[in-house]
Amino acid sequence: MLEKINQTADFLRSKVADMPKVAIILGTGLGPLADMIENKTVIPYSEIPNFPVSTVEGHSGNFIFGDLAGKRVMAMQGRFHYYEGYDMKTVTFPVRVMKALGVEILVVSNAAGGMNKEFQVGDVMIITDHINLFPENPLRGKNYKELGDRFPAMTEAYSHRLVSLADEIGREKNIRLMHGVYVGTTGPTFETPAEYEYFRVIGGDAVGMSTVPEVIVARHGGMEVFGLSVITDLGGKDVTEVPSHEEVQMAAKTAEPVTKELVKTLIERL
Repeated sequence: MLEKINQTADFLRSKVADMPKVAIILGTGLGPLADMIENKTVIPYSEIPNFPVSTVEGHSGNFIFGDLAGKRVMAMQGRFHYYEGYDMKTVTFPVRVMKALGVEILVVSNAAGGMNKEFQVGDVMIITDHINLFPENPLRGKNYKELGDRFPAMTEAYSHRLVSLADEIGREKNIRLMHGVYVGTTGPTFETPAEYEYFRVIGGDAVGMSTVPEVIVARHGGMEVFGLSVITDLGGKDVTEVPSHEEVQMAAKTAEPVTKELVKTLIERL
């Protein structure tokens, strides 16, 4: 794995001279942020050694390097999911490469179903913690000391400093920001009403099919992480409407102006 990470990192260094310290995984709701990146170099995943290609509708497949809000950034336009059939090493491989390139801060976003009774469709939730319900941990197997400790702590998976900064921005810009615990599951099925209730009872506020593996690997490598979820649907025993993938995308689109402004300003103040 180390050889593959280094091979991919060397390839990207050959294409981009000035490597950023900040990386963004442009999940659902944050994809259009890519349009705000200036002086950019776009490298399709298909051209990058050892990279898979995202198969999900609505997810592009590019690595973007450039300037955003006065900072150098790299951005993943489209991520890889466990439900696509990839193993956890493949899902999190791009985060390993980011670390090898010198990334210190990772910003992640996703679409999520809400079970917190205070949430509304279109809300933006700052992730304060997560519950990992994936059947496989991305750190399972041989541990390489070059990548991180054998038993990394997850006490502060999501940076308290960055959460506080985002809250400050939200107050200044009158943005409704929720806080909550993200439950990571395999998908690709949406949850049953009973599952939504179960996730709520065990402490979850929103549920989705990504992010947790990437955050685990980022923290394993010592990165500081900020995460947010766009609440694209609501679930529970009292919710009868069944969301479609198209409805999820539509709900995420309504939140795009908020997520773009929040993340742009956050990066500007780093």
